[in-house]
Amino acid sequence: MRAVTYTEGSRIDAPGALVDTNLADPVPTGRDLLVRVQAVSVNPIDTKVRQGAYKQACEPKILGWDAAGIVTAVGPEARLFRPGDAVFYAGALDRPGSNAALQCVDERLVGAKPDTLDFAAAAALPLTALTAWEMLFDRLDVAKPVPGAAPALLIVGGAGGVGSIVIQLARQLTDLTVIATASRPETAHWCRDLGAHHVIDHARPLAAEVAALGLPGAPGFVFSTTQTGAHLPDIVQLLAPQGRLGPIDDPETLDVMPLKPKSLSLHWELMFTRSLFRTQDMERQHAILNEVARLIDLGKLRTTLSDTFGPINAANLARAHALIESGRAKGKVVLAGFGE
Repeated sequence: MRAVTYTEGSRIDAPGALVDTNLADPVPTGRDLLVRVQAVSVNPIDTKVRQGAYKQACEPKILGWDAAGIVTAVGPEARLFRPGDAVFYAGALDRPGSNAALQCVDERLVGAKPDTLDFAAAAALPLTALTAWEMLFDRLDVAKPVPGAAPALLIVGGAGGVGSIVIQLARQLTDLTVIATASRPETAHWCRDLGAHHVIDHARPLAAEVAALGLPGAPGFVFSTTQTGAHLPDIVQLLAPQGRLGPIDDPETLDVMPLKPKSLSLHWELMFTRSLFRTQDMERQHAILNEVARLIDLGKLRTTLSDTFGPINAANLARAHALIESGRAKGKVVLAGFGE
């Protein structure tokens, strides 16, 4: 099969950072699906793994944790899908990724592709939708109010891949006032278009920006997608007592002691936790993706695809990695097909 691989962490502009290659076709076992990949999207985790932030056992290594495709075969224990089914998924961090013509993925991590989206639009969704859903409803538990707090959610980094889904889920599935942060006119417009009630500038002190909105109290929830360490003093100041903070980024250090006076709680989210530890509720990701697909088909959610970089190959993936690393990506970048 055709695949794009890397062999060691390097700068994305280094020769051979990503390489087009041919590998043996994978064989599904257990509850695996063998999927013919039609489209992939690129996430910060791809760049972190490539740079050596995580170690993988496979050699050569295949990146990619967002895909949409068609099931071509199933393992002997699979029961949720059949060959010919169109699916979308993020997969597992400790298995070969989706930047390949064929990929094996545990069916418990897979959802049925939304009928109303093509493969490219569907590939933009899984990792960010799972991250957003798990943080909102499994970690922050936004359905449980914070006593005395304004029913409001601040999303730090609203125009990114995850933030773009959080805005939509919070608007469609909760009664929270949704506040997103953005620092450029085009990203602020993007957040408003997705449904944010308010957009504030994260280049300015967040506590003052939130205070200027005139909410009936301090927000109960903060979903931080980026720069959590830098924004932490403002987050502590703006959150209501007993409020909840949910970060998904990787600050070098995070001093949590300032959270104690207000009894603020900290809720980490990594959507790979369930697959990495083979948790008993791993199949919840199948259920979440199916619900996301249902909401898409009902017109309540929409894809966050913002750009398509052409077919899946080393050169196009390198362009996508460079954009992600620049910190200026809006929504999701997708690559579709392997060309000729």
